[in-house]
Amino acid sequence: MKKMPAHKLSHEWLIHLLAWMFLFGLPPMLMSHPNEHMEDGELLRMIGPPLAMAMVFYLNYLWLVPRLLLEKKHKTYVLINVLLCVGMLFFIHFWFKLGEAYFHIQPPVAPHDGGLEVWRSLMFRLRDFIMLGLIAALAAVIRMSQRWHVAELGRQNAELRRVEAELKNLHNQINPHFLLNTLNNIYALIAFDAEKAQQAVQDLSRLLRHLLYDNSQDFIPLNRETEFLRNYVALMKIRLAANVDLQFSIDVPAENSIRIAPLIFISLFENAFKHGVSTIKPSFIHIRIYCPHEGFLTCHIANSYFPKQRNDISGSGIGLEQVQKRIDLTYPGKYQWTKGPDESLTVYQSILTLQTSAS
Repeated sequence: MKKMPAHKLSHEWLIHLLAWMFLFGLPPMLMSHPNEHMEDGELLRMIGPPLAMAMVFYLNYLWLVPRLLLEKKHKTYVLINVLLCVGMLFFIHFWFKLGEAYFHIQPPVAPHDGGLEVWRSLMFRLRDFIMLGLIAALAAVIRMSQRWHVAELGRQNAELRRVEAELKNLHNQINPHFLLNTLNNIYALIAFDAEKAQQAVQDLSRLLRHLLYDNSQDFIPLNRETEFLRNYVALMKIRLAANVDLQFSIDVPAENSIRIAPLIFISLFENAFKHGVSTIKPSFIHIRIYCPHEGFLTCHIANSYFPKQRNDISGSGIGLEQVQKRIDLTYPGKYQWTKGPDESLTVYQSILTLQTSAS
């Protein structure tokens, strides 16, 4: 089991110390009057039961619970605790006898009814036995709750590392896919328009700069991400035919403090250019990024819908399932995403709204 940090251990033992100081000091505070002097022997007699409780508690807390209860040796644990509590009853009895012998403390005068005296003695022993059993149970609960807390922290840390690794893996999938598509576009341009191909290389260099320096961060300023998206759209626009209606607008205040996950929208853009453009039919891609209200950011993409055939693997990428997974990991419970074609299967819409600040 993972050890607790030193500062937490010091706090834990300080709480123990204060609790036992209160328990040992409680009997004198309740049984003595302000003007009454308590004899040393009487004080010694009073600390006997709390001392037995402390021994039961720490034998359980430090040894019995870790070695037996947490190791699933339940029967042995219960048996040893029963014997321990019985032994502590004898300890309390001899502690009282010790006080009577060394300090000449007279025991309380009991009625001469022998049967009643035995009954009272049994009731007191039963009360003390139950109290010691409750102390043992308290030690077990505290010790097990500590172990559960440490295990829960370990589980959360492991889950955090898993999520970070999965996000990193998704980033690694997005980058090669995006670069391959872009290089394919440039390669196609070289054949029929070298000047546009040179412009595309310049645009690609800007995109690569964003990929190298910004994609390694968890969140970046929105302005840097929108600049990247503008460069991407400009690069894709070079290849578009005249029959494609491309509209791209960003309706966000120039001065804003919004931060978003890098490349969170790029796969949606790629999907629009992949399925929204036809070489023979009029087509359109309309993209708008805006703030519907404070603390939220929406990317609305509508495009004509020309789904690829099953045997067409050109431009195949990571898929919307991976996009969904990344959004789930980055914005858990803080997004809304509606997507899909309309009833006529001619228009595809994707509306992704992210919560960019705590509500």
